[in-house]
Amino acid sequence: MKTFLHAAVVSFLFAGALAQAAQLTGTVTNKTTGKPASGDPVVLVEPMTGMTEVAHSTVDASGHYTLNRPTNAPALVKVTHQGAEFFADAPQSGSVPDIAVYDVATKVDGVFIEADVLELEVTNGQLHVIERYFVHNTSMPPRTQWSPKSFEVVLPAEAIVESAQGQRPSTGSLPTTLKLQPNGPKGHYAFNFPIQPDEGDKDTQFNISYTIPYSGSFTFRPQVSLSTQSVGVLLPKSMTFTPGAGTVFSPINQDPNIQTFVAKNATPGKPLEFTVSGTGSMPREDQGAAGPGGPEAAAPGNGQPGGGIGEPINTPDPLSKYKWWILGGLALVFVAAAAFLLRKPAGAPGVPVAQVPNPSVATTPVYTASHAAPPASKNGALLSVLKEELFALESEKLTGVVSPAEYAETKAALEIVLKRALKHN
Repeated sequence: MKTFLHAAVVSFLFAGALAQAAQLTGTVTNKTTGKPASGDPVVLVEPMTGMTEVAHSTVDASGHYTLNRPTNAPALVKVTHQGAEFFADAPQSGSVPDIAVYDVATKVDGVFIEADVLELEVTNGQLHVIERYFVHNTSMPPRTQWSPKSFEVVLPAEAIVESAQGQRPSTGSLPTTLKLQPNGPKGHYAFNFPIQPDEGDKDTQFNISYTIPYSGSFTFRPQVSLSTQSVGVLLPKSMTFTPGAGTVFSPINQDPNIQTFVAKNATPGKPLEFTVSGTGSMPREDQGAAGPGGPEAAAPGNGQPGGGIGEPINTPDPLSKYKWWILGGLALVFVAAAAFLLRKPAGAPGVPVAQVPNPSVATTPVYTASHAAPPASKNGALLSVLKEELFALESEKLTGVVSPAEYAETKAALEIVLKRALKHN
């Protein structure tokens, strides 16, 4: 009798486990060859448990794979192709969005910088800089440029790096916190982050926040590692901008609140120089002021093909497509979107959950207290943000960016918010 009961209990538990499991199917295509990515390993990982691998599969000859999902915890599908990792969000069950992978090379033709944008202001007696690189990969056939030195940058030798991020061109991708790798002389760094081929109008973006000791003036000597269509400098009206000898920066005077200067067609080895002096802070614009389309929804050149700085390089303001985002509320708080949301007091009046702006699309809705997003879309956006932030946190732990104590505290807070979002969703 005991044996029978034991068998019945085991059978019941086993049946319950099977009931919880869900099957995921998907397709992986090598966009370099146009053929199925047969033989590539596929793994289901759970960010909330330290990127634990909970299911494994392999792409078959027709490009398909199947994964048995053991739980309904948030998860990502990871495909590894030639050492580079490609991700897709895992649904609770059913079909995973098609995953595109690309052959990998250390250097590929067709990679260039559309814009290197520096935003400057003086805070607490230091010069604070946020530098953004909008990098295109137009390689044909499309290939991913990836190595420990996928993208190299040169900062002022005096720069103290606060944070760095990379963002893939994939739809729905959010910035991932990275650790800059020293790359030779002081101020030289490299990103170990793939530069994937452009997807539609979306490019790869790299962002660095740093400070420089400041005594009232400072001279920048930017160095670009790739051909660069535009080098832009944004600073408060109260500060003074002086181009260096032999350097041509054109002023852009379309915005009454800031100064913008642009140098075109920079190349590696070509000298650039400018000096800034004085003090001032950048204005904090209300991104929702122009309605759900954002301030740039009706801007000239909006919607043009090519991505990045959408207007042709010979237009009056090649930086206009991104200016609303650069000057937005998140621009000077260089943290991932989920961490930003966690800093808001729960239930605080006038502080709704906002959709995270995507810099690659000028018409992305940005919801404020006067334009609340529907509950379903808010929860879906929040879930995506939290999953990405958990993934970024695990990356930071592996690279030593965060201390064990900070990791534990941040993860606990994220898990609380994620559980609430899952409940409401």
